[in-house]
Amino acid sequence: MLLAAQFPSWLSPEIIPGLPFRWYGLMYVVAFGIAFLLYQWQVRERHFPMNDDELSGLFFWGILALILGARIFAAIVYETSDIYRRQPSLVFWPFRDGQFTGLQGMSYHGGVIGGILAILIYATVKRFDYREIGDMFAASIPLGYTFGRLGNFTNGELYGRITATPLGMVFPQARAYPAGLAWVQEVAEKTGIAIPSDPSSLLNLPRYPSQLYEALFEGVILWLIIWSLRNRKPFKGFLIGIYLLGYGLFRFIIEYFREPDLDLGYRIQFIKTDLPTAISHPLLSFSTGQVFSLVMMVIGVFWLIIAAGLPNRKPVLIYLSSDKNTPIPMVERQASRKSRRKLRKKLR
Repeated sequence: MLLAAQFPSWLSPEIIPGLPFRWYGLMYVVAFGIAFLLYQWQVRERHFPMNDDELSGLFFWGILALILGARIFAAIVYETSDIYRRQPSLVFWPFRDGQFTGLQGMSYHGGVIGGILAILIYATVKRFDYREIGDMFAASIPLGYTFGRLGNFTNGELYGRITATPLGMVFPQARAYPAGLAWVQEVAEKTGIAIPSDPSSLLNLPRYPSQLYEALFEGVILWLIIWSLRNRKPFKGFLIGIYLLGYGLFRFIIEYFREPDLDLGYRIQFIKTDLPTAISHPLLSFSTGQVFSLVMMVIGVFWLIIAAGLPNRKPVLIYLSSDKNTPIPMVERQASRKSRRKLRKKLR
């Protein structure tokens, strides 16, 4: 009996077979849409002084910077060949060998860098408090991010390491290994996979569906934590730090279940092993994603310390003035939920 789930046979990367429209791209659209709606919800909830044109402009430049950052970072960090150095125009060229492939390879951490730069520039030009904008983004992004990882799942990519536990799933596109290897036979026996008599035959073994783990923890759970704190934050910029720290922590842990890129392996390796990265991830060996996630966590902690001491740090629960150039009265954060509801009704 096979102790692992099979990747759904009905699930194809293409929405309509034969046409260059993929679920992964659609999931990006859904992710941006959800983030926009959640951000808009907070603007209206708090009567934040940002009109529809400013909101649309913020998201337009934010999404553009995110895509540029994610693609450029992926080309620089994750591409081991020199193809982009020789032909930089291919970084944003969505065709390979005459076929439409889209922008293959997007780095989350590069997207974060691009998004942060867009927020800082937009806030400076439009004279918004970047801490306020950043906090509302921090409460909006994780739930949208969930759909990005679901897009990776539909593509059958970014799967995890091989496992003999019932949590495994057999991905059709995953790398197979020779049946003659001792560790391959051990996993096959534990999971109920028939071992062929020919030791050179290749076996596709179950792997952790790490995309789903990321969608749950880095997406849904992180969003629930930050969303519940949006009206309880102790100072402006608090949610930014929690997002950086929370995402970095969840990603760092889940990377132990995810197989590193074959051509990159571990960036830092204190304990060496003869086993392939598909089956072994020593505790003191760190992948590229873990290194960047650790950096995110450190930045998050430092930002929380810095933001706690910045001037004009007190959070504004509900803005009572639509003119961001004039002093803004505030509702004290400690006000009861009932009094806040009454105030919102009066302001409508």
